[in-house]
Amino acid sequence: MFTGIVRERAKVASFDAGRLVVESALDPGIGDSVSVDGVCLTVAERTNGHLAFDVMPETLARAKRFGAEVNLETALLAGEPLGGHYVQGHIDGVGRVRASSPEGESRRLTIEAPPEILRYCVEKGSIAVDGVSLTIAELAGDAFAVALVQHTLEATTLGALRPGDEVNLEVDVLAKYVERLTRAT
Repeated sequence: MFTGIVRERAKVASFDAGRLVVESALDPGIGDSVSVDGVCLTVAERTNGHLAFDVMPETLARAKRFGAEVNLETALLAGEPLGGHYVQGHIDGVGRVRASSPEGESRRLTIEAPPEILRYCVEKGSIAVDGVSLTIAELAGDAFAVALVQHTLEATTLGALRPGDEVNLEVDVLAKYVERLTRAT
């Protein structure tokens, strides 16, 4: 379980034959879960400031390709503050940045998303974009918008996003449970 509060922006050192290696100052143990651009991966190796993960074909089929930099978050520990929202690291789909426009010191991103994602989106609700917990500022047809504060622009990879870029999306798990429960009655 994660919160969507990124702990580190990490450079991708390599991605070959399903093995992703990132440069990182984080200190998780072998077997620990780490959110990498919103994807829950298990630390397979840790050496000399690098973390290695084995990426399964299922993950490659559901998530965007890893870029030059990724957002990292270690798993939530009992007693730690929940600063974002509950994020599982189970990608629901891939979206595409439609627009990125400044709003004072912040930035508004408009992201196109498939209907199976948008059905769970509500204005002022939560969504994880590349593993970052965000609040939906607006819904518009086949897209949603989020506002990025200066800290998010600097501490995550979201500040570098441009129109056409793909992003990993995870909807709020509570919305999926509510839908399932209401269908069952």
